[in-house]
Amino acid sequence: MAEDQERPAWAERLRQERLARDWSQSDVVAAMRTFAEVPLPEGLLDQWKRWERGRNRPDEFYRPLIAATFGTVVESIFGEDRPPTGRRGTTDELLIGRSGMDTHELVQRIRQSSVTDHTLDALALTVEQLCCDYASRDPFSLITESREWLTRLTGLLDQRLTLAQHRDVLDAAGWLTLLVGCLEYDTGQARTAEATRVAALELGKEADNNSVVAWAHEMRAWFALTHGRFREVIAAAQAGQDAAPGRSVAVQLLGQEAKAWARMGNQRNVVRALEKGRVLLDSLPYPERPDNHFVVDPDKFDFYAMDCYRLIGDDKLADMHAREIIRKTTNADGTSNAPMRNAEARLTLGVVAARRGDLAQAAAHGQEALAIERRSQPSLLMIGKELDEVLRQRYGAEPEAAEFHDALVEAARGAA
Repeated sequence: MAEDQERPAWAERLRQERLARDWSQSDVVAAMRTFAEVPLPEGLLDQWKRWERGRNRPDEFYRPLIAATFGTVVESIFGEDRPPTGRRGTTDELLIGRSGMDTHELVQRIRQSSVTDHTLDALALTVEQLCCDYASRDPFSLITESREWLTRLTGLLDQRLTLAQHRDVLDAAGWLTLLVGCLEYDTGQARTAEATRVAALELGKEADNNSVVAWAHEMRAWFALTHGRFREVIAAAQAGQDAAPGRSVAVQLLGQEAKAWARMGNQRNVVRALEKGRVLLDSLPYPERPDNHFVVDPDKFDFYAMDCYRLIGDDKLADMHAREIIRKTTNADGTSNAPMRNAEARLTLGVVAARRGDLAQAAAHGQEALAIERRSQPSLLMIGKELDEVLRQRYGAEPEAAEFHDALVEAARGAA
């Protein structure tokens, strides 16, 4: 027990990945040899034992090989030394630090038609911060502020701008429109969100911003997923990948595609889509702002995988990923830096507990998920219904199952 407590987080992750697959340490080494493109030394089993105990850390050759063996990305296992990704200060503090002006001055410059490259840089920073606030702020407040900035941007487009400046304003408007659409959908405004998504798609095309175009396709995939239109998910995901191949958004699109294939029962395509996303994400540099909603951070890959493992019935891997997500998204003070991921991880733990016969634990995890205030209603209800279905099938009218069902119905009523 003392050794477990002293083991670094990355070493414990190696151990948990192995145990979730029911592998011995020899099995891991054999799997690594399968994934390796060159012969590996005979003493690798002893080396693995040292790694798993945390005695030394795998080097740059072995880290990618271990990640590939376990079907994840290097930074998800070995990125523990990176600083936390929480809010880095207020928007004004960030603006003053990087541009020398605060929000009030930026607004005044826009109103006075004082549009310089310096002003547009400050505007881009403001938009980026709003996108980084997605998971932490009240969604209705963020919608209001984002729409106010969109109004200002619309006014800028009527002014005399250089071609480059005009494109910069369109870019900012595209990202803000995507943000508003996501928030609208989170809060149950599906029809409005779709209209906003289409507007973002047109802005992306007008600005020749392929990333905005691809994220608009990703939103279509997300909307379709939560409504059970799985073939539309795949079509939208593939359209987005065609628009922005090799970019961060393509990883998210592949994640949505994998989720759809999982719900259609096509395990082979699930594995293929996840592997394509894993390889791409591992090839990209670590993002400067991983808290930006429109950036795919390495830990999000395990979030996609968790969903797929739960759906294909690999409960041990789903459980392991869910616990890792909760650990990484829980701050020292008990708050969450990614509440929506945290909620879906708790629902996954609930499904796994229900399948193994632990009704009390399953219901407790479900209630914890529903108690998280910052939520994406459609996604929460989609996974919540999975848990509800398992509870009702296995436990009928048992009080804990009935209480979760009633709580889920109430959550759905609030989303209507």
